[in-house]
Formats: sequence, structure tokens, C-alpha cells
Amino acid sequence: MSDKNNNTKTLSQQISVMSKVLDNIGSYVFSKDLTGKYTYANANVEVLFQKPAEYIIGKDDSHFFDLDILDDLIESDQQVMNENITLTIEEDTVIKSTGKIHTYRTVKSPLYNDNHEVIGLSGISTDITEQKALEADNQNKKHLLDVVLNNVDAYIYMKDANRRYRYVNSRVADLIGLPAEDIIGKFDHDVVPPKYAADFWKSDKAVFEKNQKVVMNEKLKGPDNKIHHYLSTKVPFQLKGDLQTMIAFSTDVTELYQLKEKFEQLANTDELTGIYNRRYFFENANREFKRARRYQQPLAVISLDVDHFKSVNDHYGHPIGDLVLIKIAQLISPTIRAEDIFARIGGEEFSIMLPNISTTDSLHAAERLRELLDNNIIRVNSLELPIKISLGVSVLKATDNDFQALYSRSDMALYKAKSHGRNHVYLMD
Repeated sequence: MSDKNNNTKTLSQQISVMSKVLDNIGSYVFSKDLTGKYTYANANVEVLFQKPAEYIIGKDDSHFFDLDILDDLIESDQQVMNENITLTIEEDTVIKSTGKIHTYRTVKSPLYNDNHEVIGLSGISTDITEQKALEADNQNKKHLLDVVLNNVDAYIYMKDANRRYRYVNSRVADLIGLPAEDIIGKFDHDVVPPKYAADFWKSDKAVFEKNQKVVMNEKLKGPDNKIHHYLSTKVPFQLKGDLQTMIAFSTDVTELYQLKEKFEQLANTDELTGIYNRRYFFENANREFKRARRYQQPLAVISLDVDHFKSVNDHYGHPIGDLVLIKIAQLISPTIRAEDIFARIGGEEFSIMLPNISTTDSLHAAERLRELLDNNIIRVNSLELPIKISLGVSVLKATDNDFQALYSRSDMALYKAKSHGRNHVYLMD
């Protein structure tokens, strides 16, 4: 008799302990019979229904939940018991006593008797109302952020130290030509041509190594198959326990780049003839002079002038004279070597700088130009004008201290050529 009392006492203690555990588990624990009536409810269920367990047990969900969701509750209960399965579901419920809507993540499992027959179900529900609200809030914030980032006039993306994209806005996706979800998680060289990916990685790597903001110019062939230029700002960004990451903001500055090129071209180009101007000629001539002296290489200058050009202007007018100069530049330009610099110095005077050329070859070059004009009639509108030129040639000497000395001799040689009757080549050594 004593053993039986001890066993009963022990069992009672175990039930008491288990009851306390279930009351403090932080979830709503319950059981139901085959008819859907409650056979157990822990303390959290009592608080939720605002009724004691004695009231809850023996009643079904119609006493506690709004009728609008009652059918769904009954359906899931019947599925667990009829199909002998465990379900994990999310349920939205309206508690009658409070009128509040709650969302629960519920696990329902069958209950069995000693013959393994289903006699009901047990359930554990966790209130995830706040979690769902937070998720919805985060989703709304993400949507708002996406709207902002997708409409900013910039290409915005995140990339980690393994060269994987973590985020791209819609402009980047359009530029690469893939949906954003097909880019995120991919290596840069998998979605961008390897040549450009390698160039990008050089600046990306600098951000990770220096761990500081880097600003640079980048270029990429766009969907129009044209090279686009970008001003990119890349900033390191580190999430706790994650790989090094950076955020990049790139702005398409192609139009500005082209405008800059155009301004540079205008600054270096003679407005009338389209060949190089005086400023460009002397800037490069001084640099070429120093290079030739350093490496002891030859250098020559040809100065040429249109013979009797004043009479062309006086007889036909300056507009015709301008067209003559344009025709002369167009006639000579194709004969110039790639390394030579052909420029209009002013008025009807032109100069050609010829690097790495011998005295004999520079004289031959000047003579070919003289013959070119001598043998070709310049046609302007309905006019045919027999334009001739005089040319002066000078070559680099050991005593030359600067380019001006070399250029002055070519100018003097040009004067000599004119004094010898024009349509002539003269060398001043």
C-alpha cells in the first residue's frame, strides 16, 4: 500500500511540474478531443480567453473565437485527426473577449490512446503578431527604399569581398541586361564582360584594402553598344559577422566626358581648317624637342606658306581665301605620317613637325608637298586656282637649346624659299 501511495505521489508531483513547465513555456498549449472540445489549456490560454481552465475544458472554439475564422480552425483540426498528420500553420484569429486580431504559428499533432488510435489533438501556438507586424513594417520600408533607389539618377549596387553582388537597383539591372534577382548572388565576371569586370575589381579591391571611400572614373559598354563613362563613389560597409562589403554609387557622365573631349579638341584644333592649331603645335613641339635631345634622335620642322595669298583675298574676297586654306589642309593631311604634327600657325602659314627623320628624308617630304600643290588645281565653288606654296626646312642641331631655335631656322628657310622665286623648298642647317 505504501508503494502505491508513493507512486501516486510521484506521479502527482510529475504532473504538477509538467503543468508548471507548460504554464511557463511562453506559448499557448492545448489539447482537444475528436469533437473539437478542449481537454487541456495551459495558463497562457486562460489569459488569452480570459477564462479559467475549468470553464474552457469541455467547450469548443465557437465559445472563444470569431465565427469568421471558425471554419478554418475546425478544418485544420479535422485534417490533423482524420489524416493522422502533424500540421504547422499560421492562423489569424479574433478573440471574442477582446476583439483583437492575433496571428499564431501553430503546430497541431494527433493524440493517441494505448491502442495507437487517434483520440484528439495537441497544439502549441506561438503569438507572432508583433513579428508579423515587424516583418510587414520592414517590407514596407524595403519597398519604400526600393522605390527611392530605383528612381535615383544613379547606378547603385552592393558587392562583397568575394566579388558577389549583394544588391543592385533597377538601373544596374537594366544596364547589365538581367533581372535584379538574376544578378544578386552572382560574381561580377559572370554578369559583366570579363574585361570590364577586371577593371571594376581593381577599384573595388582598393576600397576593401584601404577600408575607405574611393572615387574614380569607370567605363562600360552599354546596351547601345557604346562606351559609357561613369563617376563612381565606392564606400566600405561592414555587417557584423559578414564579409567585407561595399556600396557603390555610379553616375553616367558620358555626355560630360564627350563635352570635355569636344572642348579639348576645340582647344587643340584650328577652327577654320580642322587641323591642329598653333598652341597644340608648340606644346607638343617643346615636348618632342626634349625627347629628341634626350635620346639623340633626329627632328625636323617644315614651315610652309601660300604664295601670293594676299592677291587671292584681294581678288576673290576673304571667304574664298578661307576655302582655299581649307582645301590646302585637306590635300596635305592624308600625306602626313601618324607621328607628325601638322598645324596652322596663323593666316596662310602652316608648320609640320617630323620626329625621327633624317635631313634627306625631310627635304624629300617638303618637295613632295610642293609638288602636291604644284600638280593639283585648287577648286573652290566654280573657281580653279593654281595655288603654289613655299617651304622652309630645318633639322635639329647639337647647338639648339630649345625648340624655338629649330623653329626660327625653318621660318628663316621659308623666307629664303620665297626670296628664291617662291614655289620652292629651302633647307636652313
